[in-house]
Amino acid sequence: MKIRVLWVGKSRDDWVKEAISEYGGRIKHYAPLEIGEVRDEKGAEAEEMRRRECERLEKQIPPGATVVLLDERGEQLDSPALARFIGKQRDCGTGEMVFVIGGAYGFSEEFRRHGRLLALSKMTFTHQMVRVFLLEQIYRAFTILNNEPYHH
Repeated sequence: MKIRVLWVGKSRDDWVKEAISEYGGRIKHYAPLEIGEVRDEKGAEAEEMRRRECERLEKQIPPGATVVLLDERGEQLDSPALARFIGKQRDCGTGEMVFVIGGAYGFSEEFRRHGRLLALSKMTFTHQMVRVFLLEQIYRAFTILNNEPYHH
């Protein structure tokens, strides 16, 4: 099963880029990984920015993929539950899982219907941090599925 992670905007800080590279490399030991960025929208009303960004994201999602949208209103899972979800998708023959991180104003209501909503926490994090946290949790999920000692 291929893992694709999409987000809006560029990764700016060096520490974020390094962490993305680190956890991306670790995930690739378990599954093919593709990371994609779409341009963030500027200078419009929030709803118009959401709409345009979601149009860009939608073009990056292949037909038939299992889609997980990172959203503050989404379901919160602990790490073992996320691992079970990823494992179930893998074991059921899902060809590709796409995790999506929206822009500063999140997703349009229409785009929200594209997949399962997942919240990393009730706390608010920067979009830069969420990228790192998500990749680390995907890596952690694979170590749990493989009974490796990373998660204890």
